[in-house]
Amino acid sequence: MSDSFTNAPASAFELYRGAPYVGALLRMANNVSRERSLRVLQERAFDDLNQALLSGFQWPPPEGVRPIDLAERANMTRQSANYLIRELERLGYMERRAERPGGRRLVYLTRRGWKVFEAIWTAQKQLHEEWAAIVGRERFEEFMRTLRQLSMIDTGGKSTSPSPPLDAGRRTRRRSSGKAPPRRRARSSP
Repeated sequence: MSDSFTNAPASAFELYRGAPYVGALLRMANNVSRERSLRVLQERAFDDLNQALLSGFQWPPPEGVRPIDLAERANMTRQSANYLIRELERLGYMERRAERPGGRRLVYLTRRGWKVFEAIWTAQKQLHEEWAAIVGRERFEEFMRTLRQLSMIDTGGKSTSPSPPLDAGRRTRRRSSGKAPPRRRARSSP
């Protein structure tokens, strides 16, 4: 053992033998993932973003969310999230707006913000394919199913991060125009 562990209790040495455990391994894999995303972003000329600002681009995309929800997703305080949102607004990636006068201001991605997500998803798809090639596609897909299952355990099987419909922003804007969307008539079966 290293001299840096001289004050550690004997029980810690026993636990050290099996380390790193799942949390550390997930964090290390997440670091690889974030580095890949940042590299692709820089290749696409989003060189004003850094690791700290990537926290605003976590899944699911922040489209019509409250700042407090973004804070919870990024595991940060409300004050830190507001600073993050202000910085991303300043850089042209996000905006806060109310859909109706006097309504709550929600966070939306700008067109430039959506391009960041496109770059991140491209980076993650590349990493997904590389890791599948390393460990084998079937084994990697089982790993992905396992991660999906484990990420839903604490909520009784309900995802804490529902996938927003990709047209959510368009629907919201249409509703806020004061006009009801046209009703579709049901077709009768032949």
